[in-house]
Amino acid sequence: MSLKCPLATDAINAAYARSRKDIRANPGRFERGATLLFRDCQEGVVTDPRETVTEQVGRVKMKFLAGEFFQNNPSVLEDFVGHAIGLAKASGAKHLVDTYCGSGLFALSGARDFESVNGVEVSAEAARKAAENATLNGFVNCRFIAGSAESIFAKVPVRGPETAVIVDPPRRGCDESFLEQLHAFNPRRIVYISCAPDTQARDLKYLCSRGWKVISAKPFDLFPQTRHVECIAALEKA
Repeated sequence: MSLKCPLATDAINAAYARSRKDIRANPGRFERGATLLFRDCQEGVVTDPRETVTEQVGRVKMKFLAGEFFQNNPSVLEDFVGHAIGLAKASGAKHLVDTYCGSGLFALSGARDFESVNGVEVSAEAARKAAENATLNGFVNCRFIAGSAESIFAKVPVRGPETAVIVDPPRRGCDESFLEQLHAFNPRRIVYISCAPDTQARDLKYLCSRGWKVISAKPFDLFPQTRHVECIAALEKA
């Protein structure tokens, strides 16, 4: 019987068929089950999570380990990232600060639109990878900082009112300490990106209680045929 995922690319379906045949022929290999990786990228379909892969999002080229987090659904990704950067740029801010910056997707996508970009990431390895991606794309106005959760903005060299801040936390959202630091930093605009509208709503409610106002909210269906949705919201001081 041939199994095919209607949401996957043809290349992933072909690789899956080969892997499924191999697994069925060697049933003892995964005694306790396994999670298989199929990442369709410029190198082809990669299944080794330790392999470095390349993705192109608009005019930005990104390199990262195949097993690391990266936004899914490249067919929507350029519009998704472009909307977030457009909201940040429309604020009139001179500088972009990207918290939870990972390997630098949003930061680098905004590099042409701001005088400077500062990416902040608690993972030193991710900050290093983001800096490598800045060099890969020829950007000289980007700086990536390994910051601590307790003082996330301490090393950012620009002032809050001159900045737009992008927030893209994991599904659990932001903790109160981060939200208080964000509020105290006092950016011109906050662009909050979330894969979990429930925790996003919780965090937006907290910020609104501190004097912020939601001026825009737009969902993106990055996960077709599932209940999951990404949402991008923008806030300014009320």
